[in-house]
Amino acid sequence: MTEPAVPFLDLGLVYRRHRDGYDAAWRTVMDRGWFITGAELEAFEGEFAAACGVRHCVGVANGLDALHLVLRAWGIGAGDEVIVPGQTFIATWLAVSWCGATPVPVDVDRRTCNLDPGRIEAAITPRTRAILPVHLYGQPADLDGIGAVASRHGLRVLEDAAQAHGARHRGRPIGSLGAPAGWSMYPGKNLGAFGDGGAITTDDGDLADQLRKLRGYGSVVKYHHEVKGFNSRLDELQAALLRVRLRHLEADNDHRRALAVRYLDGLADVAGLQLPRTPVWAFPVWHLFVVRSDHRDALAAALRNEGIGSQIHYPVAPGDSGAYAATHGHLDLPHSRAWARTCLSLPMGSHHSTDQIDRVIDAVRRIHRGLSRRGAGPTA
Repeated sequence: MTEPAVPFLDLGLVYRRHRDGYDAAWRTVMDRGWFITGAELEAFEGEFAAACGVRHCVGVANGLDALHLVLRAWGIGAGDEVIVPGQTFIATWLAVSWCGATPVPVDVDRRTCNLDPGRIEAAITPRTRAILPVHLYGQPADLDGIGAVASRHGLRVLEDAAQAHGARHRGRPIGSLGAPAGWSMYPGKNLGAFGDGGAITTDDGDLADQLRKLRGYGSVVKYHHEVKGFNSRLDELQAALLRVRLRHLEADNDHRRALAVRYLDGLADVAGLQLPRTPVWAFPVWHLFVVRSDHRDALAAALRNEGIGSQIHYPVAPGDSGAYAATHGHLDLPHSRAWARTCLSLPMGSHHSTDQIDRVIDAVRRIHRGLSRRGAGPTA
């Protein structure tokens, strides 16, 4: 008998696990008949701010807008530079470009794929205004090291926390360490909506006020536009659904951690397979479980043939993409490119069972050892 598939992500199951709560939430919104910037958004903003240990949350349309609007609020624009990781989802870079500023990539730590604090100083110029670290895959970046560099040079820090809902840095929630944080609520995230969504958290009341203007056409009072703003609002329906999912976030993250331990134990002795490395001060939430292999493409194909889903996050470093290759493709970012060439994300979610993860472990062990014995060619 063919074994059931192990999908990389099953959003239908995410919904069905708490169907009653989600159904009650959307019915409330529909019955109320108020769909933009109303009671559900206000409630979600308060609840998520409390969960992050800060005073303010501003809901926006998506994670890219969350980063872009903070940079705009700071006045960063043409002629300015913002330091970004060499490997991340391209939205981090695009947020800088949308302001008219220039993203300046710094190579990532070869063990974690997060921004390497030891390489930042060499990239700073008189035009540098900010540093934009990413908590990639749900693993906290080294904010102490990054913050020390920023402090020495008078730079702002903006955290890209799109994949780090509930993560902690030295015991404190991501987003509560002094810098604003931009969040994505894309459906596949640990705290995902059922459509696009995003938010900014901060303790800075003036920044929060400015962001609320920018997200709503530059207006606080309707039809009175104080600044040139945008249309970037987290709608009532998504806010209501996120409130339900937020109630389960801690338990869901605990389940992800248990699955990660299972992976780490079960794959520890597979030669040539590099497993995630977590600093002792980091408390990750395992948005993704990313392994590395010189046989990445062959491993992914073999898993697919056995009904096991996987994905590559991300196969092209932003500087090598068509959007940036002409201006950044020449830069020396060896670790960023190595991660793009070798990384593979295995199934990881609150909806996955331990039996499913055990099946993935067994398949990865068997397939990878076979590829190594046969000397399968390295990933292109």
